[in-house]
Amino acid sequence: MATIWAGIDAGKTHHHCVAIDEGGRRLLSRRVTNDEPELLELLAGVLALGETVTWGIDLADGGAALAIAILINHGQSVRYISGRAIHRASEGYRGEGKTDAKDAAVIADQARIRRDLHSLRASDETVTDLKILTNRRTDLVADRTRTVNRLRAQLTSIFPSLERILDLANTGPLTLLTGYQTPAALRRIGVKRLETWLRNRKVIRADRLAETAVQAAERQHTSLPGEKLTAQLVHTLAKEVIVLNQQIAEVDKLIEARFRDHHHFEVITSMPGLGVILGAEFLAATGGDMAAFGTPDRLAGFGGVAPVPRDSGKISGNLRRPQRYNRRLQRVFYTSALFSIRYCEDSRRFYDRKRAEGKRHTQVVLALARRRVNVLWALLRDGRCYQETPPIALAA
Repeated sequence: MATIWAGIDAGKTHHHCVAIDEGGRRLLSRRVTNDEPELLELLAGVLALGETVTWGIDLADGGAALAIAILINHGQSVRYISGRAIHRASEGYRGEGKTDAKDAAVIADQARIRRDLHSLRASDETVTDLKILTNRRTDLVADRTRTVNRLRAQLTSIFPSLERILDLANTGPLTLLTGYQTPAALRRIGVKRLETWLRNRKVIRADRLAETAVQAAERQHTSLPGEKLTAQLVHTLAKEVIVLNQQIAEVDKLIEARFRDHHHFEVITSMPGLGVILGAEFLAATGGDMAAFGTPDRLAGFGGVAPVPRDSGKISGNLRRPQRYNRRLQRVFYTSALFSIRYCEDSRRFYDRKRAEGKRHTQVVLALARRRVNVLWALLRDGRCYQETPPIALAA
C-alpha cells in the first residue's frame, strides 16, 4: 500500500482533513467535528488508504489537543507546521481563495515535501502541568499590569503627587490606597494615626510610608472634579491588585511544587539566573527533551537568541535578529542572562568586556544569552549541575 500524507486544518469546533498520495493527488477531503468518535472514524478512514501515514497539523495545543492525543496514542507520526508558514506556502499554490479544505491540502503537501517540520510527541505529565500553570501565571501577571496601569491613571487624575511616590509593586502602598485616596483624607488622619493604621495591617516600614503620604497631601489642597467617585475606583482597583498578587503567589507555589518533581530540576536551577519560575517556563516552552532540537544551535534559534544571516549579492556577513522564534523562550533566556550579570562573576566579566568594546546593552545581553544556551545544553546532556570551574576531563 502507498504512503499517505494527511493535513488537518484544526479549529475550535471542527477540523478539515485532506489526505494525498506521493504524487499529491487528493484521496480524501472530510470535515469532522472536534469529537472523539468522529476523529477515530477519520483515523480509520485515512489508515485504510495507505500503510504509512504522516500527519500534519497547524496547531500544537488548544482546539487540536484531542486530535493530537488520539493520533499519538495510536502510534501516528504527527508534524507541526505554523499558521504563518501555511499562509506563506499558500501563495505558491494555484488560486487566491482561502478555504479550510485548501489549507488542509497545503498542510498535507508541506508535510510531504518538507523534512524540517517539528514532530509532536506525548508530553511528560510534569511538563504539561507546568505549561498550564505558567500560562495561568502569565495571564495573571498581564491582568495585574493592566489593573496597576488603570490604578495609576485614576490616582494621577486626583492626587498626582501621591501617585509619583508610591511603588505599587509593593503591598504597603496598595494597602494605603484601600483606606485613603485623597489629600484631605490623609491630612485629617495625620502621620501618627496613619502609621498605627498601617501597622495594624502588617505593613512593613509603616512610619516611612505614613510620613511620605502625608507630606504629599500637604502639597495639594485643591479638590479636583470627580474626586469622590475616582477615590472609590482607586479603592476598588487597589483591592483587585492585592487579590491578583495573592493569586500569583499561590500559582508560584504550585509551580515550584510541580517543578521539583521533574528530573531536571536540580540541573536547571543550578544555572545562575535561572530560578524556579524561569526554569519552569523553560521546560514549558521546550518540553524538556533536548533531543527534539538536535543541537544547541537549533535551541538558540528556536529561542530567538541566535542571529541569522541576511546576505544578498555583494553584501555578506550581514547578521540580524530573527523574526520567527518562541517569544516566551526568548524572554526566559534574556531575563536569566540579565540576572546572571548581577549574580555571576563570569557573566559580569563578559558583559563588561563587551560593553568596553562599544556594544550596546541589548546586544551584549543577547550575546551572553546565546553563550548560556550552550552551557545549559551541556548540563542537560550530561545530567550535571552548574559549576563555576568546569570539571577536568580525565585522560584515557
